[in-house]
Amino acid sequence: MKYILFLLLCLGSFVEGESSVRLGVDVFFSDGVANSLKGKNVGLITNHTGVSSDLALTYELFLQNTNGFHVKAIFSPEHGLFGQEQADKSCTDHTLKQKVPVLSLYGATQRPTDKMLQDIDVLIYDIQDVGSRPYTYATTLYYVMEEAAKRGIEVMVLDRPNPLGGKMIDGPMLEEGVRSFVGYIDVPYCHGLTIGELARYFNGEYKVRCNLKVIPMKGWKREMLFQDTGLSWIPTSPHIPEANTPLFYATTGLIGELGFLSIGIGSTLPFKMVGAPWIDAQALADQLNAQKFPGAHFVPFHFKPLYGLYKGEECQGVLIVVLDRFVYMPVKSQHLILGMIKTMYPKIVEKRLAALTKSKRKLFSHAAGGDEILSIFCQEKYPAWKMIEHQSDKRQLFSEKRKKYLLYN
Repeated sequence: MKYILFLLLCLGSFVEGESSVRLGVDVFFSDGVANSLKGKNVGLITNHTGVSSDLALTYELFLQNTNGFHVKAIFSPEHGLFGQEQADKSCTDHTLKQKVPVLSLYGATQRPTDKMLQDIDVLIYDIQDVGSRPYTYATTLYYVMEEAAKRGIEVMVLDRPNPLGGKMIDGPMLEEGVRSFVGYIDVPYCHGLTIGELARYFNGEYKVRCNLKVIPMKGWKREMLFQDTGLSWIPTSPHIPEANTPLFYATTGLIGELGFLSIGIGSTLPFKMVGAPWIDAQALADQLNAQKFPGAHFVPFHFKPLYGLYKGEECQGVLIVVLDRFVYMPVKSQHLILGMIKTMYPKIVEKRLAALTKSKRKLFSHAAGGDEILSIFCQEKYPAWKMIEHQSDKRQLFSEKRKKYLLYN
């Protein structure tokens, strides 16, 4: 019975109660910050995830404001203002019924231009992040900060929770040579920082010299995962539908970049399972569970994707269940899964790796933060533990470096 309850907790949607957290956007309007912008022209960077704790859309609150500032333009990230576009699909500019232009930062340009920033006094960012480095919403903020710094424009970040909590530090750092829109700053794959803290880290460590102001949340604690906040989860993108999906995105996202293992895209459980037509579900689950990996259990699982990789084919693999979120490490678990699959199916995996295109290898390295993880996976006969321990010393250094940018206990 206890196991079934854990399984339901990991798979199901969480029921939100009354929120114990006041978001940055709540504080902005209730604590006098909005009044300080009287007479200024505002550029708002937001999307459908920008909502107050009572689910009012941020852009509507800004357009309806009575605080004396004027919204000159709205800037939208990947997936568009309303979040409907699929990954990697360019978004175009459009105009709201209130006659305010929506300018895409995921289309013809990924950085705001002189024309876009004309007459803007302050840029305000309010978008929910997922807590993993390879997610473009954070890079959009970094680009905005760099462009604002060049022009002397203030940037204000309305802070939001890291859905993975503020203590989890896991996965490789980012090498300078693979810096891209997928991952722009040298932090671990899971960094344990809120979007406001990330902005502070970027401003300080990269000497951006942006006139940055973060509006902190009230009531958020570092040990909180998103479902602890009492806030309602708004899917950040089409395949991040539930409050616990970001934890699984960090667990299998890299595996998906290889292109020969299904991670549940095309099913109702995106990122929560790993499989392929050539895998024996029971055998893989047995081998993974024998490792007694902290906080994780692997259930034999059969599935048939509705679209995407292996569409309509019978697949076997494992469903990932998190039994103890306080010790579970998603990227380490990901490396364990990858390593075990290569150990069990070396000929198939080596053949698939040999067939990887240059663009696939590049995309994997950009997401992983460098070439080393792929190199270990390709070259080692038993790669799991070498990938797991990779850069543990650098993560420790980051853990110390980040302390001066933290806003919460």
